[in-house]
Amino acid sequence: MTGVPASAAGGSGAKPVRGGKLGTAAVNQASLWNIANILTMVRLLLVPGFVLLLFHNGGYDPAWRSFAWAAFAIAMITDLFDGHLARTYNLVTDFGKIADPIADKAIMGAALVSLSVLGDLPWWITGVIIARELGITLMRFWVIRHAVIPASRGGKLKTLAQGTAVGMYVLALTGPLATLRFWMMMVAVVLTVVTGLDYVRQAVVLRRKGLAAERAAAAERAARATEALQAAAGTTVGGTIGGTAEGAVGAGSAAGAVAGATDVRGGVTDVRGGVTDVRGTAEARDAAEAER
Repeated sequence: MTGVPASAAGGSGAKPVRGGKLGTAAVNQASLWNIANILTMVRLLLVPGFVLLLFHNGGYDPAWRSFAWAAFAIAMITDLFDGHLARTYNLVTDFGKIADPIADKAIMGAALVSLSVLGDLPWWITGVIIARELGITLMRFWVIRHAVIPASRGGKLKTLAQGTAVGMYVLALTGPLATLRFWMMMVAVVLTVVTGLDYVRQAVVLRRKGLAAERAAAAERAARATEALQAAAGTTVGGTIGGTAEGAVGAGSAAGAVAGATDVRGGVTDVRGGVTDVRGTAEARDAAEAER
């Protein structure tokens, strides 16, 4: 396969290159009916089919258990391909994010519970594996706000060991092969527990880092808000002081102008008084001369 049709990529018309990455627009345009989601839905449909084939004819018919093994093998193969195709060709959708892990847990859980019901697999093994898978799923939701726990090599090896061991238990094996499948299941159980503990450690570390980053961001926002308030307060105080000074200068100028006008009026009054005195002196002299 060298590419995915444009319709599978959401009708963007871009021809993807093997192993290449398209832009965000192509991711947003990914159609619900793409090859990755179709494989996921096929795996979901295989779950009830697998259970029916396994329990057919009492659950111990080698032929029907072979058919059940074939259905289980197809489901596990689609699990390997759908995620790879979705990431490689940017076919990730919200449906795929939800349906893919549900399909994974459904086929494995159905196989484990069915084998325990038939008495082929101890219930404690089924309980350990299912509890681990459900616990890690809840753990991912617990830290998803801070970070995403990446799939590790140990987790992939665990999935391979589980699939191989469960597949061997589905087949009606006897003799050395039956002993081999028991030890393969023990390896799967050990990997299940070890990788589960590692996921818990990663989740705790990521959550602590996320909370520390949130506290640092909140402190930075608070510091910026405080600086903004201080800057606004400084501008207001400066404007008030400047306005008061200008008002004082304006008041002084007005008072000076009033004093100047008063001085001018007083000078005019003095001049008028002087003129009146001169006129009165002249009149008194003329009166004296007339009496002589």
